[in-house]
Amino acid sequence: MPRARNGEVSLYYEVSEPADGDGETVVFVEGQGYGRWMWNWQVERMDGYERVVWDNRGTGDSDAPGPHWLLRKIPNWKGLQALAIFKLDGYRIPDMAADLEAVLDDAGVEEVHVVGASLGGMVAQEYAVEYDRAKSVTLLCTSMGGAAEPAVDIPEETIQQMYAVPEDADERGTIKHRMRAAMTDEFFESNPETVEEIVDWRLAMDAGEAERLAQGAAYNAYDSSGKLDRLTQPTLVAHGTADRVLPVENGRKIHERLPNSDLELYEGGEHLFFIEEADAVTERIREHVREHA
Repeated sequence: MPRARNGEVSLYYEVSEPADGDGETVVFVEGQGYGRWMWNWQVERMDGYERVVWDNRGTGDSDAPGPHWLLRKIPNWKGLQALAIFKLDGYRIPDMAADLEAVLDDAGVEEVHVVGASLGGMVAQEYAVEYDRAKSVTLLCTSMGGAAEPAVDIPEETIQQMYAVPEDADERGTIKHRMRAAMTDEFFESNPETVEEIVDWRLAMDAGEAERLAQGAAYNAYDSSGKLDRLTQPTLVAHGTADRVLPVENGRKIHERLPNSDLELYEGGEHLFFIEEADAVTERIREHVREHA
């Protein structure tokens, strides 16, 4: 079981060898609270590459630093203010970018194509600017961070969906309720077996509640707007036009600020569009990687 270390934090990762041995490596960085399962669709479809998946700190089989607690107000299901405490110190985007560097160093990867989604897209931005291994970058359904003035924040109704869990919901019901805002209704209702499989993976590999909120605090504190001109690697920005978590304007604004980027919009795509449209999205990622190998 390979593990890398960044200071006191031990990080779990997995490497899938390429079927044809072409030598190119792709690393995937998942979103807030999600385990490495999030990339199962892309890992399966990119079998011609060496693929690295890992658990962010506080997630899955990686360590959770702390405890350092913060009291914060969040909206509850009645629209009032509720108090939540969660770990903050050690859960910042630069910390996670340093984790990625530790993983790639431990795996012996010298050059890599970085793919990040949502919070992982912010980690990918930070990593590409601050470290030297990235040959290309793919940013899916992400933003410049919650502290970035140009960014479009998570809509209030989406926040309500995330926290307005029915009182009688069990653990599986809570996960499914929160996922509804990240998927199209058509996909959710037409693919019950896939939804249940995702719930199984989330129960086994996702971050705990405190760690998930701490990663959310990392989003709130991050701002890449002043450094995107330094992200000079070829970058693919892809976003669903119906994203209710991080609205599509975020993808457009990132694209406008990057010196070397392409923008790919998926009509009607929600936040998890790369799962719902796995064939099309993964093929576009493959094209991007091939172009910049």
